Amino acid sequence: MYLLGYDIGSSSVKVSLINAESGISVASSFAPQQEMPIQAVRSGWAEQDPDMWWKYAKEVTREVMASSGVNAREIKAIGISYQMHGLVLVGKDGKVLRPAIIWCDSRAVSYGEQAFSSIGETRCLAHLQNSPGNFTASKLAWVKENEPEVFAKIRWMMLPGDYMAFKMTGEATTTVSGLSEGVFWDFKSHDLFSPLMDYYGFSKEMIPSIVPTFSIQGELSAQGAEELGLVPGIKIAYRAGDQPNNALSLNVLNPGEIAATAGTSGVVYGVNDKIQYDPQSRVNTFAHVNHNQQSTRLGVLLCINGTGILNSWSRKMMGADLSYPQMNELAASVPVGCDGLTVLPFGNGSERVLKNLNLGASFSGINFNIHGKAHIFRAVQEGIVFSFKYGIDIMQQIGINPSVIRAGKANMFLSSVFRQAMASATGSVIELFDTDGSVGAARGAGIGAGIYSGPDEAFSTLKKLETIEPDLSQTEAYMAAYTNWRDLLRKMVVMSEGK
Repeated sequence: MYLLGYDIGSSSVKVSLINAESGISVASSFAPQQEMPIQAVRSGWAEQDPDMWWKYAKEVTREVMASSGVNAREIKAIGISYQMHGLVLVGKDGKVLRPAIIWCDSRAVSYGEQAFSSIGETRCLAHLQNSPGNFTASKLAWVKENEPEVFAKIRWMMLPGDYMAFKMTGEATTTVSGLSEGVFWDFKSHDLFSPLMDYYGFSKEMIPSIVPTFSIQGELSAQGAEELGLVPGIKIAYRAGDQPNNALSLNVLNPGEIAATAGTSGVVYGVNDKIQYDPQSRVNTFAHVNHNQQSTRLGVLLCINGTGILNSWSRKMMGADLSYPQMNELAASVPVGCDGLTVLPFGNGSERVLKNLNLGASFSGINFNIHGKAHIFRAVQEGIVFSFKYGIDIMQQIGINPSVIRAGKANMFLSSVFRQAMASATGSVIELFDTDGSVGAARGAGIGAGIYSGPDEAFSTLKKLETIEPDLSQTEAYMAAYTNWRDLLRKMVVMSEGK
């Protein structure tokens, strides 16, 4: 018995086939080998053709099936993970009306800010409506005003994962978790957020039918099966955005648990069981994959834009002749606090955690007689860790108090300096696992299809690779370095706001 998981990103489409009993991935692949193109017709825009995602999904599915040797009739369920916050518009004939406006497109920010102000900031936040900012609802409002001829033809407003499920089943459906990431969902009325729908002038008719995240959401149609090289009737049994799904893949489902990623950008995603919010809207709240009306499970998301990209930049600038392991070895030779060198890692655009300030990255306290490459490399990693701690401190203010942070052993977490700093600065145990989004989606499908009795059984085979405990002997040094970092950040914010 096998489970198939899809991870539909903006860079690639990854597919994994796992053995349901052992939890082992028997085949996995992604395409394209180079990143998928993102069209930017104007500055700040980012669009992709949704049928390009489908094209690569077909290609990779056939590749995975061929390499595994598994009979398609042995696949019992399919799960889908997808890039969050995208907008796919589908007409009555089931065809896409325009390119998808994806997560990193910023054209609709002003629409969201105006809605937030007009509806009322307190009213929005009390219903756990993140500032509509640049989320899916605001992108739809942009289309309504700027492309009325397209808006008039809309039958379904979909998120990227909804569209992929639609291509597989022929049925238009969505989830509460998905609607919440688009800022459509009201956590108090457990329905669409009427003030926002009314403000933007959206009809409820364009919202697809809502299905549970873990459920039989449809069956693979004859056409979908033919295109993917599978067989009709396979259950589509799970669907979630990439960050909630990443948390699921790490078995982060309960209040107080946290999942982290540190690739180009970094994310800390914590689970809360209380309807609480940050008055400054520095973190976003979504319905987690196991949220329902009877059991509140909210995903509180912090995103730092400049994490792995800063580490990569420092390598290009300071150590192009060095490998990342060599950089990490140099960083380990420097004491905590880097002899007074401090790095703020906010050089990849505006940061929600800084109330949308575009602060830029900065290096402070450089002493030409002391500091060298090793100090730069360590200060970069500590600066990224401290930005995570800064966000976790905000999460603690709304009731999330982590003792354990789980992550895949990848990207920045491959560095022993980074992961030890993360553990010691936050006071949390770091657990590293061998998993990814497509494998998580496959396990989710097993839960949704009833193949697993629940998460405990689904993740009983999840392989923990390493556990990192806080270094208590270094606690004081990390706290002193973090305090210096935080004081510098506050000064920079004051200066920036005063401009």
